[in-house]
Amino acid sequence: MSRLPKPDLKLADLRVPAVLVDLFHDLRDRRLLPLVVLVLVALVAVPFLLSSSDGSSSASEPAVPPVASGSVAPDAKLTVVETDHGLREPDKRLGHRTPKDPFHQQYTAPPGGTEQVTQTSTTTSTASSAATTLTTESGTVGSAPVQSTPSTPTESPSGGGGAEDQPLTIFTFAVDLKIVKTVPKQGGGKATSEPETRDRVLPPATLPGKKTQALTYIGISPKDRKPLFMISEDVSSVFGEAECVSGAARCQLVELEPDFPFTVVYGPNEVRYKFTVLDIEPVSTGHS
Repeated sequence: MSRLPKPDLKLADLRVPAVLVDLFHDLRDRRLLPLVVLVLVALVAVPFLLSSSDGSSSASEPAVPPVASGSVAPDAKLTVVETDHGLREPDKRLGHRTPKDPFHQQYTAPPGGTEQVTQTSTTTSTASSAATTLTTESGTVGSAPVQSTPSTPTESPSGGGGAEDQPLTIFTFAVDLKIVKTVPKQGGGKATSEPETRDRVLPPATLPGKKTQALTYIGISPKDRKPLFMISEDVSSVFGEAECVSGAARCQLVELEPDFPFTVVYGPNEVRYKFTVLDIEPVSTGHS
């Protein structure tokens, strides 16, 4: 039998793939080569360690003797109960009862009947009279038990419903204002009038008057309790500390800050009116 010739292998001809060489150099440069070696050692050693631990644990556990299928523990007791088929027959089990209509009213009176109700009311009236007697004779009840009776609402002298018939007071918010008028002169210059104070101006109110309606006071804001004023269309410009509530290109509703002047230029003559809110107070306007 002829033998195959062995391949002539030379160590000089064996070359490691370039990928493995690059990987080796990268791991060495990054100092990860020892970590890779530990991982490889752990992969090899873990199966052997697990197999040895399973063998030791199984050896340490005591063997449980098998129990024969036909044998019974000496402490166990078997009880045989006879089946009573009569308990499962409705005719025999509920034969002594009569059917009832579920839609018929079963209970129309208290469990004790009318006699118990009468007795209870009599006892209550007796206890109340006894407590009254003790209070009348000695002036104080002391430690004697007294049963309180429910009080009935007293009617009002007018015969109505009590608090419901009482009139409701209606309130609104009035403002105190200071108004200063400035009129331009023909030859130049301005004429300023004396400050005018108006107390308790109720909404709605046109300012400074009915003929000249530059602003209209309509009440206070429900959010911050500041007075609201509508600006007339005849007002060409405004100046002062105020917050525009409505209007984009032209402010139509303004919220004035108390103690801060607000000036408007009104009419073709460009008369200026300076308004200053001095105070805000609730005022009763009547009853409902």
